Amino acid sequence: MTENEAPMFLHLRREPFEYGLLPLPHLMFTDGTATLKPVKEKLLQNSFTYVVNNNNNDNNVEGFLEGSRSLGRRVNTAGIAESLQLSEDHARVVLDTLASVLPDYGGPVDPLARASSDDVESVGADVDDLVLFLYIQTYKKLVPRTHKDAASVADVWPSTSAFDGFLATLSPLQLVRSGRRFMPSQADEEAHQLSYVQKHLPNILALLAEPSEDDNSETQVLSLERFEHLGLLLHVGERGTEDTSLSQAAPFFANSDPDMPAVPVPITQVLDWVLEHICAASEHPFEKVLGRENVSPTAGDVDFANFDSCTGSSRDQCGAFPNGPAQQMEVLHQELNFVEGVNKASVVKQASDIQASSVKVLNCHDSMIYVLAPLNYATVNGCSDATIVLGAVGKAVRVEHCERVNVIVATMQASIANCRECIFFLGVNKRPIISGNNHNLQIPKWFEVESPRQQTKQNPFILPKPYMAAQQQKSNALEDMRQCLRSSHLEDNKKQELAGAIHSHFKEWLYASGNIRQLYCLQNTELDSTGID
Repeated sequence: MTENEAPMFLHLRREPFEYGLLPLPHLMFTDGTATLKPVKEKLLQNSFTYVVNNNNNDNNVEGFLEGSRSLGRRVNTAGIAESLQLSEDHARVVLDTLASVLPDYGGPVDPLARASSDDVESVGADVDDLVLFLYIQTYKKLVPRTHKDAASVADVWPSTSAFDGFLATLSPLQLVRSGRRFMPSQADEEAHQLSYVQKHLPNILALLAEPSEDDNSETQVLSLERFEHLGLLLHVGERGTEDTSLSQAAPFFANSDPDMPAVPVPITQVLDWVLEHICAASEHPFEKVLGRENVSPTAGDVDFANFDSCTGSSRDQCGAFPNGPAQQMEVLHQELNFVEGVNKASVVKQASDIQASSVKVLNCHDSMIYVLAPLNYATVNGCSDATIVLGAVGKAVRVEHCERVNVIVATMQASIANCRECIFFLGVNKRPIISGNNHNLQIPKWFEVESPRQQTKQNPFILPKPYMAAQQQKSNALEDMRQCLRSSHLEDNKKQELAGAIHSHFKEWLYASGNIRQLYCLQNTELDSTGID
């Protein structure tokens, strides 16, 4: 590399670790390659060939060659169920979850990453992608530091889930009072993910290696095609290289002739190169700190003196926040925005405000949060007494450790863990995944596509009949009252008294319900957007 040439980094993808872990004991292959290699053989025995036909306007094959192309070594729900000894329902969850975390950028894209719900079964999963996905199920999330009164906390809030690897020692209300001191930061999580991949990379490469008579790493080799499957975990992260594949970035595969397959390289060489260039998801050079609305947080909302959004080499660049803990901050990680620490306020984020494809709504209480932008991923964590509206989320939404929260979202896949007294209004085409300790959740019927080719002709999320009946009843009552007022022959002074009484009762309801604050917040937001003081 020359002095003027920018250094190249391989960024870890956080999505498989944040949205791809499943609470299924049958997926816990703790002995790594010893068990996964026989599983891979079973998957190959149950595999099939999928034919991609670009001439039929297949929207799942961007990046592939024109015309038809056959993709072998793929498995569907039945193959996964038989190979892993799972029920077909659980096997479909595995397939759907893998589809939600596969990258849809960075060179040729696997058709499963862009398959519609109806096409997932026929497209199937590549065996190598599935094996890597199964391997990372052994990843365990960071455990929060112990609360000083953990015994009393355990009496009132759900304990650890045996599956999700996350110690739920704090309720959302206790979390805001603790100032997040006990919770792992985004930087901590990403460093933990990086450490996991660095430790297990030799085994991962061994699973991708070409078949050989022995398992000696000195003799095992990796082809260009199988090297590309590392894209599930890694991607080239420099600006302007979003469409660069891993093989184009690797010196041993760069500029390979498509008509002449590249010579496989020893996995030891691949291991050395990856370890030399790998870094955490948000590490150099993307981190930025941007100001956001001052929404009058309480003292316990965010500990800004130790704000955990600056990672790696960027920590020194971030420095201290000039306005102290009274100023809310929004941190832009690589492809990640935060809405954090909002307390007793309304926040509206339009598409122009969201500079990333993923959003995390964290530690928000007694508030209204509107994220009205197209996203790939969204997380809602540690919120209470809030209503959160998310724009269309193309891949997956995860809601965890929330209390008395209403979540309104249209997405491909929804996961719920360790929540209580929450209501979920989901526009999804499959059942949500619910894990951990949950109490009193309400989930209205999710929408199931009946005619996927006619989706845009009308609103696909039709109200269930009980909701429609209740809405019609209230609408009829309102119309009857209006008709009575029109038909009554009152004097002008009586009409004014009646109007005053109606306005007075409406105002009392606004204050009693707490909706008056939402109106004021939305009014201020509208004034700010129009430049009126």
